[in-house]
Amino acid sequence: MSALKMDDFGGRLPTQVESATADQLRQIIASQSKDGEATNLTVANAEGKSETITLSPALTTSLMQLLRLVSGRQGFQMVPLSADLTTQQAADLLNVSRPYLISLLERGEIKFIKVGRHRRVKAEDLFAYKAKRDDERENALTDLAALDSEFILEEE
Repeated sequence: MSALKMDDFGGRLPTQVESATADQLRQIIASQSKDGEATNLTVANAEGKSETITLSPALTTSLMQLLRLVSGRQGFQMVPLSADLTTQQAADLLNVSRPYLISLLERGEIKFIKVGRHRRVKAEDLFAYKAKRDDERENALTDLAALDSEFILEEE
């Protein structure tokens, strides 16, 4: 068995070597990319022959975000939008308790299906709820800041 185990970062943090490698790759991609444009990278294949790979702007952005996490030795989890999540996984992604998440499901704020007696939440529906919740929070904070500035002006 090889000394290096073929695995992902599910359940573990990046090592120092992985972090340094990710940072080096992040710097290389950053030096070649321009906002809104495809990024062309030239790499050597197994035979040593050069090949050019073109990354779309969306792929470049996603890859850079991933590399920032690894280079910062932060944990992460990739969740496909089509994934069916358990209530515990969904609660963890929203950073809420499982009972609170279940109350959201039962009130119809997030769509879910039942598999036997277990609830499952599509990641896509969970992320849509999260985006809506975050927008509402941002709007509420903006309103509070406006009220605060009005209050301060009235006192002066």
